[in-house]
Amino acid sequence: MTEQTAGRQDAEVVAALERVLASVAASVGPAVVGIGRGGGRGSGVVIADGRVLTNAHNLRGRQVTVQLAGGRSAVGTVAGADLDGDLAVIEVDTAGSPAVEWSTRPIATGGAVVALANPSGGALRATLGFVSAIDRPFRGPRGRRITGSLEHTAPLAPGSSGGPVVDLTGALVGLNTHRLGDGFYLALPADAELRARVDALLRGEVPARRGLGVGVAPAEVARQLRRSVGLPERDGLLVRTVDERGPAARAGVRVGDLLVAAGGQSLASVDDLLEVLEGVGDGALVLRVVRGADELDVAVTFGEGEAPRDEGSA
Repeated sequence: MTEQTAGRQDAEVVAALERVLASVAASVGPAVVGIGRGGGRGSGVVIADGRVLTNAHNLRGRQVTVQLAGGRSAVGTVAGADLDGDLAVIEVDTAGSPAVEWSTRPIATGGAVVALANPSGGALRATLGFVSAIDRPFRGPRGRRITGSLEHTAPLAPGSSGGPVVDLTGALVGLNTHRLGDGFYLALPADAELRARVDALLRGEVPARRGLGVGVAPAEVARQLRRSVGLPERDGLLVRTVDERGPAARAGVRVGDLLVAAGGQSLASVDDLLEVLEGVGDGALVLRVVRGADELDVAVTFGEGEAPRDEGSA
């Protein structure tokens, strides 16, 4: 192959990609919206007439301004929000904005994708990238572990979270959620599970995730602090804050306590505790607590809807 022939083929590939990107932007762009006033806090995507999907961390209350394609602005209402799962559905007048089509094909590592965003409602962004990994975990806005995300390389600017990731046919394959840095981004996969979560939110069903109402330091920090004051080292989670309205406070848990077990399971990480909390039913959860040199068991009971209130809490 001559250098001239190779150059011509490269140009043809680039031209083909340009046509695909332009086509996807034209077909999906009208479904991409901005969340918030002015420059916006994030983006979203129309998934049905009167329904917009976005990240929960883009919201600041039950009412939200939605900037639709073409510059029209409308005030919507949050139909349902899963704060720990970073997903929200907004009810708003989307007249004139077509809904995105959901993909029916699984996305695989190496697949080409287009990420779109429009936080201002008037300047669509569309970037090309590739799926670099699947089933990636990350921390949600309140510290909960979110699994199964899609990692891709389509560049994103601030205000892009909540915007769609689509394949080269324009079908929705993910919802941009988290920036990893170094050119990698995470999206919630637009699979059957996500559709079920969206349907549940529209019915007013928010996932019931238990929380103690404490902020904890990881095991290595707990060991260092206990060693520095002459106490025996123990694996566990050091309580650094206690929400006075939470179930842990009602049970008598204090700042400085070391949580070494929950429900009979040893606690070596925050994820260990969150895993136990995911399986808690209506009964009490017994915590093994080390307070100074003493050990004691405390029984925690939960009220309806009690969950972590800040990042890094449980």
